[in-house]
Amino acid sequence: MHTKVKEMKMLIGGKWVSGEKTFEVRNPQSSQVIARVPLASKQDMSLAIDKAERTYRNTQVWPTHERITILDRVVSFMKENAEEFARIIASEGSKTINEARGEVKRATQTIKISAEEARRMNGETINFDQNEGSENRVGYHYRFPVGVVGAITPFNDPLNLVAHKIGPAIAAGNAIVVKPASVTPLSALKLAEAFVEAGLPEGFLSVVTGSGRELGDTLVTHPSVQMISFTGGPNAGNRITQKAGTKKVSMELGSNSPVIVLSDADLHDAVQSSVSGAFSAVGQNCIGVQRIYVEKDIYSQFLDTFVTRTAELMVGDKMDELTDIGPMIEEKEAERVELWVNEAVTSGATVEVGGKREGAYYYPTVLTNVPESAKIAKEEIFGPVVIIQPVADLNHAVELANDVDYGLQAGIFTRNIHHAFYTIKHMNVGGIMINDSSDYRIDAMPFGGTKGSGVGREGVRYAMESMTESKVVCFRLQENML
Repeated sequence: MHTKVKEMKMLIGGKWVSGEKTFEVRNPQSSQVIARVPLASKQDMSLAIDKAERTYRNTQVWPTHERITILDRVVSFMKENAEEFARIIASEGSKTINEARGEVKRATQTIKISAEEARRMNGETINFDQNEGSENRVGYHYRFPVGVVGAITPFNDPLNLVAHKIGPAIAAGNAIVVKPASVTPLSALKLAEAFVEAGLPEGFLSVVTGSGRELGDTLVTHPSVQMISFTGGPNAGNRITQKAGTKKVSMELGSNSPVIVLSDADLHDAVQSSVSGAFSAVGQNCIGVQRIYVEKDIYSQFLDTFVTRTAELMVGDKMDELTDIGPMIEEKEAERVELWVNEAVTSGATVEVGGKREGAYYYPTVLTNVPESAKIAKEEIFGPVVIIQPVADLNHAVELANDVDYGLQAGIFTRNIHHAFYTIKHMNVGGIMINDSSDYRIDAMPFGGTKGSGVGREGVRYAMESMTESKVVCFRLQENML
């Protein structure tokens, strides 16, 4: 049965517009075309930015209460249309319908938190009289929006990661131009519809669809764009950083997250959490578990239990509510994962379970005996593959965990508070989860990493800080004027 192909429009300056050219969006499970979307030109992107700049400059007052009202209306729209949002996510991307429903809940919460944080974007008074000679000075500082934010988002959380750009930008009073991933633009367009329906003033939001190579440079280098918020791969991130110049930049560039399991841990809980952390969203998760270091006393038992649990995962139709693992985003991505696994096996690694590809599907895979030099041990696999390795003790585990060019999030399973705090102190990461896998996140927390994992922090409040500037105001009181 063939679903009717939707003819989509993009949002430029508050207007729904078609493009001279279109591109196809396909369901990765069937390769069936589900939509045709405008293939924007550089001129389209420039127009969106110009409209954003004019709208921002011409809006003398955009009160906080109006921003809150709009964001609250978006929340209501998302709740009323939750199942449609979920089906869009599951049809254009890799997530199962259950995972997609979870993402809709989180994205709705992200917008709700944005509304709440809008009322909390405060400054504070400054005691200028702490400085000798400034006894007659009083003042404060406050935050003001940067102006136009440019955002580039990836495919793996096509709704929530877009919400993490638009929500904070609008809450802080900015205009924003979003370039969503070209394989999953439909979720972003549906969220744009929510903002239009909510009464967002025209020009404050554009969602421009098309090729990152075609549009990215215009968005990054346009003089009206004051900040770039990017989530994606390190190579693209490096190029953006080089081209952005003195603009503000916030980047989340992924990881190959480690989890440490000590012999005093609750083994079954560690297995359950780590299996979920490794294989949810087919492993296409920047904080997904990729490396597990297990204290040698329990290594065999942990490995056997982990492999058994992995083998039980249901691979199949992502619209089936019993399915655990759907397809990867494209067959070429599954082929890449297959290549990396085969390279590791050639170097001496052992496939304990999985290691099989069928089209865009790659089965959940557990590797052992992986050489430290293997690409899969150093780089972000972004697929359903996890490495399990025995370690002598906690020191050894932390040393190995840190020995990569990433530092987004990590996890440790232990009942020993001293071991937990040793890890907290010595792990070079942006977040550490105690008795949880590395992929735990709530949308209100600061989110970002060290080393090659990025620059700055996301999470609504922290994104708003990066999307605003601080202005100091100081009054010198003149006694002879009184």
